[in-house]
Amino acid sequence: MSREVQFKDDGLILKLTGATGFFALKFNLKILYGTIKSVYVDYFDAPQWMLRMPGTSIPTLSIFEGGFKYADEWYFLSYESKVPLLIMGVSGHEKYSYVIFQIDDPTGVKSDIRKRIRD
Repeated sequence: MSREVQFKDDGLILKLTGATGFFALKFNLKILYGTIKSVYVDYFDAPQWMLRMPGTSIPTLSIFEGGFKYADEWYFLSYESKVPLLIMGVSGHEKYSYVIFQIDDPTGVKSDIRKRIRD
């Protein structure tokens, strides 16, 4: 998979590599632990009228990479199939209200994030 979560002292970094980073127009996204308000694993269907700003979307193939705006909120999406995704609600981030991405073992990563938020 071309996404990796790196845990740092003050936050996490979502690293996108290869074509994933290219299509998202972003290779690293830093999220401070203090800005994460919720973390869960679920399915996500991007609203049909979501504006791509900047990013890549191919809805028929369920591919969404990059920044999107919907209902006055910014989303960072990075996934390419209909599988359970890691969904983070964020408050106080410089741009995004939600960060939603596909990763191997989303439940394990969710647990790791929750542990670091509590500490």
